[in-house]
Order: sequence, then structure tokens, then C-alpha cells
Amino acid sequence: MKIQFWGVRGSIASPGPETAEFGGNTSSVELDCGDSRVLLDAGTGLRNLGNKMLARKDPLDVTLLLSHYHWDHIQGLPFFVPIYMKDTRMKIIGQKAGVVGAREALFHQMQAPVFPVRLDEVGARIETQELSPGQSIHEGAAKITAMKLNHPGGVLAYRVECRGKSVVYATDTEHYACVDPALVALAAGADLLIYDAQYTPEEYPRKVGWGHSTYVAGCEVAKAAGVGALALFHHDPLRTDQGVREIEARAQELFPRAFAAKEGMSIDLAEPGERLLTVTAA
Repeated sequence: MKIQFWGVRGSIASPGPETAEFGGNTSSVELDCGDSRVLLDAGTGLRNLGNKMLARKDPLDVTLLLSHYHWDHIQGLPFFVPIYMKDTRMKIIGQKAGVVGAREALFHQMQAPVFPVRLDEVGARIETQELSPGQSIHEGAAKITAMKLNHPGGVLAYRVECRGKSVVYATDTEHYACVDPALVALAAGADLLIYDAQYTPEEYPRKVGWGHSTYVAGCEVAKAAGVGALALFHHDPLRTDQGVREIEARAQELFPRAFAAKEGMSIDLAEPGERLLTVTAA
């Protein structure tokens, strides 16, 4: 399995000289599972991924997993060029948030007066599906399992397994007083855990109830679940590159295989049975 980060920032895109090293685009991750391509969230980083897919002449057949429908996780979809092409097939999977599912949420952002093209006017063949916590499905070679975490309006974490390797994507979740047993169960033995580390422990008391976590909680989950590596994700939009490096260093004191996700970073997971990964920086 190959993984590439196209957007790692949280809440709102934050381009500029102080965020250039780790990147200012919001959540977007690509998983290449051989004959299956799974995309995690549709933040502003999805735009660059779409352009790269066209340049590489990739097959335009993808599964998009949406953690939830807050703007920073869906705003890239209207600018994902492949959805305007008739040979694109996209399956979009998300949660049922009250009476609103994936299709309704995405239609809502692509209509007048905020956007000139409706979702039902694009060229791609788009299918939507809602998953329930604990439900698993197969998309090509990939097995996908969903689990509910703790965020205003609801959020799903995903475990993606392919060819003996596994990645768990757990962003926009707020930790509890103890390690979340549902997330530990979902992440058990995973090769890589991608985890929301938006706040420091010093900042968190002022952010209780906002639906985000800390690198300390991420390290605790990583240790309890026995994961191979921990990617710190969803960096605060006010966090400078120096601030992200400081969080990374503090996390590595608690869990040596922790690292801060960086826009453009790619990861090759080791062969089945090994717990190594190769990280290529942007």
C-alpha cells in the first residue's frame, strides 16, 4: 500500500510562508492499493491530487471516504477536475448525519448562490453510500471498516486494509478522559494511524468540546493499539512550521515512531509481516 498526503491542515486552509513546509491545504490523503484507489476526505488538497491524477493518466475510478461534512473536509470536491469528466467513476462514502447523508451534504455546497455547477451536472458517474459504525465493505482489493468517534455533528474513522497492510484514519475526534476503546479496537495492529493532533495539552483546556485532540492522546492510542507508526494530522491553521516541528519532537518522546504529516509526503508500507515503512518527504 502506498500513501500520499495532499492536505494536512485543519479547520481552514492556511497558505503562507509560515506554513509552507508542512502545507496549508486541508485534509486529503490518497491510498494506492494496487487495483483500488481510496481517497480520505475531500479538503482543499484534493484539487492538487486531481491534477496529478490527470497528469499521471491514472484510472479515474476512485472511492472517496468522507469523515464528515464540515467545510474543510469537502471544499476540494468542486475543484477536483476528474468529476467533470465522463469517464470518471467515483463512489463517495460517508455517515448519515441526522437526516442528511453524503449526497445531500455535497449537493448543498454545490448550488447557487455559492457555486455555479450543481453536483448533478458534473460528467462523472457518482454513487453515494452511508456506513454505520462497525460496518465493513469491500471496494476492489480494499476492505473498509467504519467507526464512530467524538466530534460535533458526528464523525467516522476508517480502517483500510489491503494486501496484508492497514491504515487507520482518525481525524476530527476529541479524546475522552481515558483512551477511546472503540478507536483502540479499530486501530489494533495497524501499520499506520493517522490521528488528529490539532492542539497541544496546554491549549486543549480552552478548546474542550471543539472536537479535536492532542499529540499526547494520539500517542496513548498508538501505544494501546500497538500500531506501527503514528502520523500527526489536522495541524491547527495558526500553527507555524516551527510549531509543528516542536509538536513532532514532543510526540517522539512519548512514541518514537510518531511523525508530523506533511503535504506531499509519501509512504510505502513494508511487505506483509513486516512493521517497517519508507517515508519520502515532499
